[in-house]
This record gives sequence, C-alpha cells and structure tokens, in this order.
Amino acid sequence: MRANCSSRSACSANSSEGELPGGLEPPGNLQLVFTVVTAVMMGLLMFSLGCSVEVQKLWLHLRRPWGIAVGLLCQFGLMPLTAYVLALSFSLKPVQAIAVLIMGCCPGGTISNVFTFWADGDMDLSISMTTCSTVAALGMMPLCLYLYTWSWELAQNLTIPYQNIGITLVCLAIPVAFGVYVNYRWPKQSKIILKVGAIVGGILLLLVTVAGVVLAKGFWNSDTTLLTISFIFPLIGHVAGFLLALLTHQSWQRCRTISIETGAQNIQMCITMLQLSFTSENLVQMFNFPLAYGFFQLLDGVLIVAAYRAYRRRLKKRGRRKPPDCAAISLDKKPRETGAFLEAEEEAGASAGPSEPMFPRRALEPLGQPAPCD
Repeated sequence: MRANCSSRSACSANSSEGELPGGLEPPGNLQLVFTVVTAVMMGLLMFSLGCSVEVQKLWLHLRRPWGIAVGLLCQFGLMPLTAYVLALSFSLKPVQAIAVLIMGCCPGGTISNVFTFWADGDMDLSISMTTCSTVAALGMMPLCLYLYTWSWELAQNLTIPYQNIGITLVCLAIPVAFGVYVNYRWPKQSKIILKVGAIVGGILLLLVTVAGVVLAKGFWNSDTTLLTISFIFPLIGHVAGFLLALLTHQSWQRCRTISIETGAQNIQMCITMLQLSFTSENLVQMFNFPLAYGFFQLLDGVLIVAAYRAYRRRLKKRGRRKPPDCAAISLDKKPRETGAFLEAEEEAGASAGPSEPMFPRRALEPLGQPAPCD
C-alpha cells in the first residue's frame, strides 16, 4: 500500500518534509519545542504509569488474554466498521471518507492510559491493550484499509507509516518496562512516582490542547459534516467498547478500561499517514478531521473521568450516612459494584477471612437491639 510517486507533486506530498495546507503550517521553532517537550513528558508519563503495573497481573493478562482479545476486536473490528458506516451515512467525498476510515483503523493512543488511571481502570490491561494494538497495527491497518476501500476508486495508494508505528512501540515499551521494574523493586517509591505522573499527565493534556489550537489556525473553519463526525465518532467508540466488554462478561473495571481504549485513537499516526499518502490539495479537505477528533477525544475522556469521580464521591457520602450499627460491619466488607462506573471486585487470589456463624450472635443479642446490617 505504498503511494505511487509517478509525478513530482505526488512525491513532494509523500515526503516527510512536505508543506501543510494553508492555515495549518506552524512556526518552525514552535513546532520543534512542542515536539521535544511532548516527547519528554510522554516518556516520563509512561514511566510513571508503568509504576502502577504489577508483574503478576500483567502476566495473567498475557497468559489469559481475554480482555486483550476483546479490546483488539473493538479496536480493529468495531472502529473501522463504525468509520465506514459514518462515511456512507454522511455521504462524504472519497478523500474525506478515507480520512475518517484511516482514523478508525489506527491503533489505540497512549492518552487512553492517562484517562484509565484517572478512572481507576485496569492499568495492566490498558497498557497491554495499547502495546498489543500498536503491534497488531502492522498487519491489521493494511488489511482493514484494503477491505473497506477496495470498492472505492483512489487516485493514490495509501502508505502505512511503519516507521512511525515502530517508534511509537519503542517509546511506549521502554518507559513502561522501566516503570514495571521500579514497581517490582521499590513499591513504596513507585507510589510517589505515580502521583507525580498524574500531575504530569494533566499538564500534558493541557499542553496538547493549547498547542493544537495554536498550531491549527483553521480548526473551526473546516467542514461542518467532518466536525459532526469527529464529535460522535469517539462517543460511539466508547459506548460500543463498553457494551461489547459487558456482553463478554468482563468486570466493571475492565469494561470502562476497554471503553476508554476503544474511543482513544493514535492521532499522530493518522496525521502522518495522511501526509505520506496525499497531496497538499487533498490535505486541505481532510487534515482538520484528525485535529478535531483529537480535541473531542480529550473532551470525552475528561467528561468520563469527571462523571466517574462524581459518582465515587456520591457513594462515599452515602457510606457516611449509614447508621452506627452498620459502620462497624461495613468496614469488613468490600463495596460491590452495582453500576457501570464503579470499582471492580478483588481478584480471586485475595480471599477474605472465614465468616462467623450468624445464629449464635443473634441468640445473644438483646431484644431491643436492632438487627445487624446485611
């Protein structure tokens, strides 16, 4: 799926140094600073998030990869299909439809790991899904693009950014591996690093959002149809990923993890592929879509985390309002999940202590004493 450089204009557009369309070309110094700072902060962030990964749980996900399999099905099954249906439903131009389809075929982005941490998701599953989807993209991206574009007449072939995929995989695996090692050797220090990483993640999100608005001057002047698709596309990914995880009987913690991972795509990989595959004239019609998708992707993630945190605070307030007789008993019990965005139950390895018989205790209670809580 490499682009055909039969003309001089095509070759200049497919080169990595090709100019961006008008209104999207950032100043050289600002782009360099943004790239360096983002790369350094992303490496530190993935290192800190790696400190939350436990070797035993990670090995359990790799040994019994049911959660990873569901995540890959969402990533390379639901998302490309959703992109294809949206392109047909909105009657997009072929060039615009390709941009939407490329976004749907991209692997998961590392920003999903940040939102998963803030939403108390399964970090071992999140990092495993991001890594596995990046590796699987080497074969699944060309396959999905071929299956969904064989009926479309394209003037140029699509170029898969294999080098970008490899760099992403290295930048993800190495910091996470160091973080896992630190958590294994120094678990107390890893908790401090994890708290610092949460602050770095917030700063990184703010930096990416502000820089994206500055670098893309014509962001809101793009096609209204593409803006609408970029708004509903990640929402569909989050909902579809959650429902599929729920149907496959995953835990609540894994359900929200898979949901976040499904809706969060690798924006940089999509932009790189568009630059390598299309001319400057075509980029004018499609380049704003991945930027808009990235903006609404961040917005959706923030809203999901805010809703989850609000629900958790509500549960804590309910726990404080319980009668005194229930307080002592509730300390010995782990609160079970009853909704979509609640804590997962403990693993089977963490077994509770033996329970005491109930009938002798009730026999010794005075008649006026209220019955113990359930």
